[in-house]
Amino acid sequence: MTDLSGGPLVLGLESSCDETGVAIIRGRELLANEVASSVDLHVRFGGVVPEVASRAHLSALIPTIERAAEKAGVELKDVDAIAVTAGPGLMGALVVGLSSAKALAAYLGKPLYGVNHLVGHVAVDLLDHGELPTPAVALLVSGGHTSLLHVEDIATKITEIGATIDDAAGEAYDKVARILGLSYPGGPIIDKIAQEGDPKAIRFPRGLTARHDMEKHRYDFSFSGLKTAVARWVEQRKLDGEEIPVADVAASFQEAVCDVLTSKTVAAAQEYGVGTILLGGGVAANSRLRTLLEERANAVGIELRRPRPALCTDNGAMIAAVASELIAAGVAPSSLDISAQSGLPVSTISV
Repeated sequence: MTDLSGGPLVLGLESSCDETGVAIIRGRELLANEVASSVDLHVRFGGVVPEVASRAHLSALIPTIERAAEKAGVELKDVDAIAVTAGPGLMGALVVGLSSAKALAAYLGKPLYGVNHLVGHVAVDLLDHGELPTPAVALLVSGGHTSLLHVEDIATKITEIGATIDDAAGEAYDKVARILGLSYPGGPIIDKIAQEGDPKAIRFPRGLTARHDMEKHRYDFSFSGLKTAVARWVEQRKLDGEEIPVADVAASFQEAVCDVLTSKTVAAAQEYGVGTILLGGGVAANSRLRTLLEERANAVGIELRRPRPALCTDNGAMIAAVASELIAAGVAPSSLDISAQSGLPVSTISV
């Protein structure tokens, strides 16, 4: 096991979507983790507006860096490396963070690491639980991504074995919340309301679980059909003049999502012969997903690791954590000429 307790002091910047995240870590010790969210600016639009997010990053980045440095008790000149999200994400938002990181790296004379946002959701768990037993299977669930990964080495080899072919789980939550007249973002509010409902009240479809789908999309996900099924069910109730049981709809929808996510994840872990499943991403804070995956993993003797909820959503700590692992593995830093890549594949851990 690599001892990184006295490892490099890394500044991590995250700006892939609507959260400006800045963190400072030493090895695997989290010293500061500051986040400025622009979610309130997007509520009236029912989703993230890229231009609004980019402008919010411009305003928030410097104050957030200052707060992180103060919280960690360090000066920027003392950091050993600067890490930043190079992709995937919203192009304009990525450019703000990447440009800022390049400027800092050039001014301070520090190495720059442009890293993969999705890998960050895996690496951040190391800050809570130490080294990840590998190989492992990671389920990443967020507003923009739903992926199953085979993790052989966090710094050098990660393979995507499944992904969403349409809406990500988080997107489905937002759209169903809109259908039910709930506020944005939909994930937290549906999770809360679902606890008052009956998850068996309505049998909504489980996407890509039919026999013919499993042959072609064994570990892929689809939530567009589920969203449509909810919309049709609600619309029919309205046409019939009946009241909408919001809590039951929320609980039944959530159960459909979590059933598919957990069943495919455990099946992948068994097929790949791994002893550890890691759950990450913003939707990983969902109470039903966490509980059901733990139950199903325990039932087959597989360990489940989950970072604390505050580290599941986008943050700078996850980006710094990737860079710390890259440094420990001897991976060369990035060039100051690197570009943001909105569609960066998860197999590209650093740019």
